[in-house]
Amino acid sequence: MSLAITPLTPHIGARLTGIDARRPISPAEVAAIEAGMDRHAVLVLPRQDVTDEQQLAFTRNFGPLEEGANSTVRAAELRLAPAFADVSNLDRDGTRLARDNRRRMASLGNRLWHSDASFRAVPARYSILSGRIVTTAGGNTEFADMRAAYDALDARTKAEVETLVCEHSLIYSRQQLGFSEFLPDERVSMRPVLQRLVRTHPVTGRKSLFLSAHIGAIVSWPRPEAMAFIRDLIEHATQPEFVYAHRWTQHDLVIWDNRTTMHRVRRFDDLTIVRDMRRTTTR
Repeated sequence: MSLAITPLTPHIGARLTGIDARRPISPAEVAAIEAGMDRHAVLVLPRQDVTDEQQLAFTRNFGPLEEGANSTVRAAELRLAPAFADVSNLDRDGTRLARDNRRRMASLGNRLWHSDASFRAVPARYSILSGRIVTTAGGNTEFADMRAAYDALDARTKAEVETLVCEHSLIYSRQQLGFSEFLPDERVSMRPVLQRLVRTHPVTGRKSLFLSAHIGAIVSWPRPEAMAFIRDLIEHATQPEFVYAHRWTQHDLVIWDNRTTMHRVRRFDDLTIVRDMRRTTTR
């Protein structure tokens, strides 16, 4: 079966067939996937019943792995290997997380529009999410095209954002939801990092907004003004015409480029429904 890419919206997202992520892929196939990512920013690979080892091997085709993605989870509590972000609602014994579970409360931040690892000095390139157990009653993942959002700005706003630098931290996004239970060592590891608000893609040359719920300040701006401006930009960037909403089916493998997108998961009944999603990420 030959590789085929079918667009899902005019701006963002495409369905990719003809790749088996369970097996080694050739340099030509890697190049074709990267070209598809440069064009569509999000690729959906259906029917990819991968193991953890296969997902890791597939991810390594696209760069070095980001380790330690579960920033608010202690090592003794990890259900998966450190190279995975466990975005399920299960503990290490396979039991659904209680409503007041610390990991569950911190993970509610995934319902905010964000870019993975924007709070790291070296942020994320690709994220690859495997739907091991999915729900169709909510739990969609939405992706917003930051390239199209930038293109749609008026000339005055483009000039205003061009040189702005923002502070990103997990603490900022979690505090939006009232989560403030950070241990002293976490506060050290989550110190804000600086990221430009406008980024240029290294291959296509297209500019995009680098927005995220992890933003808590704009350098040299008063904080209330900065946060009001960031809120306006996020509202602009997440208008329906810039968004692809993915409804999961079991064993979907979805890849997105954090340099050109934001995403969020939609609410579902995580207290009674099991959802097992496993994310790997490249730096």
